[in-house]
Amino acid sequence: MSISESRAAPQHVAIIMDGNGRWANARGLPRAVGHRKGVEAVREVVQAAADAEIKYLTLFAFSSENWRRPQAEVNDLFGLLKTFVQRDLAELHRKGVRIRVIGDRVHLRDDIRLLLLEAEETTRANGALTLIIAFNYGSRDEIARACAGIAADVQAGRLQPSDIDAQMINDRLDTAGIPDPDLVIRTSGEERLSNFLLWQAAYAELMFVPEYWPDFTREIFFSALDRYAARDRRFGGLSATPVAVSS
Repeated sequence: MSISESRAAPQHVAIIMDGNGRWANARGLPRAVGHRKGVEAVREVVQAAADAEIKYLTLFAFSSENWRRPQAEVNDLFGLLKTFVQRDLAELHRKGVRIRVIGDRVHLRDDIRLLLLEAEETTRANGALTLIIAFNYGSRDEIARACAGIAADVQAGRLQPSDIDAQMINDRLDTAGIPDPDLVIRTSGEERLSNFLLWQAAYAELMFVPEYWPDFTREIFFSALDRYAARDRRFGGLSATPVAVSS
């Protein structure tokens, strides 16, 4: 790893894991094979994030829009999640990884909901790396749910409209207590956020890489961290490093 020592590494990296199906199609394989290969990439990037001392890693595992896919593919994705948790939970726990799940759980199958709860409860006290799994997640839905909760409190007289500010909304999101992502990476060459962490990524550095998710390696991850380290993050202010002007 060659992360630049002149600038801080990101505290929180979020990844849109895109391209499993296209990876499989390009090889004449069923889409399910691409998803299974993608799980291997998940294992590699979790270890890479731990090695880089990243404190928070968010992976976009299943979008609230993914229900539009064929039922067989949805079932396969659910099965892969179960396999990942059942096979990897003990090892993640041993390494001090804490698992947190964001997204709407109301309409999930009972077995999936209980599995996610087990992963969270088992690893709750860990502090080496927080792995946030965005499952049945959509940012607009998340913001709407947060606003609905605030509106209910206003209607009940527990809040005044003048009490509402950005921090209050932030505290009602699924990611409450988690710092905003410093870096958002999307694989497969697509250059959009696709309803992912829209509120939280307001000042994140965005990085789009051409590789499909199954081809995403620790080397690509470390390269992204190097590119992040070279960026000048101003948050609306002035650059900390004056730009030289030639005479």
